[in-house]
Amino acid sequence: TVFCDTGSGPSSRNASVERGGERQSDTSDSETTDVRRINQQPFSREGRYDPNRFRLHFEKESKEEVEKRKKMAREKVLQPVSDKELEIDINDIYPSEKGLGFPRRPSWNYEMTRESLLRKEEKSYREYLDDLHSRNPPGSLSHFEHNLETWRQLWRVLEMSDVILLIVDIRHPVSDFPPALYHYITGDLQKQVVLVLNKADLCPAPLVIAWKHYLTSQFPHLQIVCFTSHPGQPYSTVLQKKRMRRKADWSHAGGPLEILKACQDITAGKVDLSSWEQKIQRDAVAERLGGERPDEGAESVLMEQQSDSAMEMSSMSQELYKDGVLTLGCIGFPNVGKSSVINSLVGRKVVSVSRTPGHTKYFQTYYLTQQSNCVTALGLVFPSRVTKQLQILAGIYPVSQLQEPYSSVGYLCERTPFLSGSEELSWTAWMCVKVTWAERRGYKTAKAARNDVYRAANSLLRLAIDGRLCLCLRPTGYSYYGSTRTDDDGGGGTGERDDEEDGESSTEPEEERDRDADDDEDGDDEDEGFGQPRRNDDKPSGFTVNMYNVLRENECE
Repeated sequence: TVFCDTGSGPSSRNASVERGGERQSDTSDSETTDVRRINQQPFSREGRYDPNRFRLHFEKESKEEVEKRKKMAREKVLQPVSDKELEIDINDIYPSEKGLGFPRRPSWNYEMTRESLLRKEEKSYREYLDDLHSRNPPGSLSHFEHNLETWRQLWRVLEMSDVILLIVDIRHPVSDFPPALYHYITGDLQKQVVLVLNKADLCPAPLVIAWKHYLTSQFPHLQIVCFTSHPGQPYSTVLQKKRMRRKADWSHAGGPLEILKACQDITAGKVDLSSWEQKIQRDAVAERLGGERPDEGAESVLMEQQSDSAMEMSSMSQELYKDGVLTLGCIGFPNVGKSSVINSLVGRKVVSVSRTPGHTKYFQTYYLTQQSNCVTALGLVFPSRVTKQLQILAGIYPVSQLQEPYSSVGYLCERTPFLSGSEELSWTAWMCVKVTWAERRGYKTAKAARNDVYRAANSLLRLAIDGRLCLCLRPTGYSYYGSTRTDDDGGGGTGERDDEEDGESSTEPEEERDRDADDDEDGDDEDEGFGQPRRNDDKPSGFTVNMYNVLRENECE
């Protein structure tokens, strides 16, 4: 079995390039499984490292499946879903009887050679895939990672870390939170998990609190922290205003101090974290004084550990807080904001962020202080029963390589105000894209000057991934217990698009950036905020409260 792809395939942004007949993964996946390798990068044999080693490997969809969804997008009349359908239960996403775990590192000893260990890991991984597919019929599982190299990165992070930061997107947190991973960390490894609800500014305060209560009821011993790289920009409407193009304010992010407090509770005085607390305070003062940090080079040292470190023959650390140092491990799905959390913990930008899944390429270690450091793994997609449309809207699949974006647009339209005021019309997903968005933005094909439906659909999906068109799902029971909420509190609200947004020209540079968004290697776009919030006279009366005060994050003001 080949462990490292040579990168001989074509390099192109077009989805059509890889729609052909690549069969079988280049890294230890099942011999009977069709796997599509995503984000192919140019590769020079003179280079030291293969840029394609950790690219996403997802199971291929058949041409018949794709064509069926295209037909449905043209014919199915969209209907706004009920409030109940906006609710999502973690037990439906990860049913316990379906065996939706994750591959574990097999046991080994020092008498084994490195090659024999790799073969054993490969065999164990094939058995895991076979068992998973035997319990779940074809097409029932979501996209999930088939690249063993990436799972090895996760193993290494879990082995090295004392406390795990599991980062999820607040808009749909349970889809990013595999219970099997939580129980493995807290049970088998005897380590603690801090759940970071990231991008908290994209949800209204009542919904954020409802998710915290729901997750606490499901996992009573779980530490939960809310986080945002853009404090002071509370949620306004489902259809957000124009995004601000400024860079994120890492030093004033809402959440680093809360993560510190959670770690202090977990370590219970076994590690002196006072230097970390002082660093957070110094960073905040330095930012207020103009952003000068004369000693930042001494405090924040980056060490990149390349791919081979994930396969070193080293056993799981049995000693927590070795040498009085706390090691944090940052893990999570693609596009949940791991890079932004790390930048905020360090207090400056050390990791580039992008909406492209798989943007972070290597296992890395960042030293925060002498008593604390942070290691991060690549974004990993676990097997689940979540719909593929929601996965696409969550940003785990590169939009530029979608073969069929229209069903995801339909999923979005049924759960946002796109259909409000148009009851007399029979809209399909295809019509929403072609008649409204392509016409409004002026997206035309190069030769025939027809509406460019594919580009228009991709543009809408990118707006949703960025949070500019915000779809927030709700925990089970929210519709019943949330009787005090207003119509503007989440996924199914009836907020209307701003006149300013309606009148934007399709030739605006920002829209040109949307077209090439997946090539943005350093766009600071992963979880940017938005323009100034609505004026008080435009806000629903239920949202005059500041969400950060509610969440005990007063330092975010």
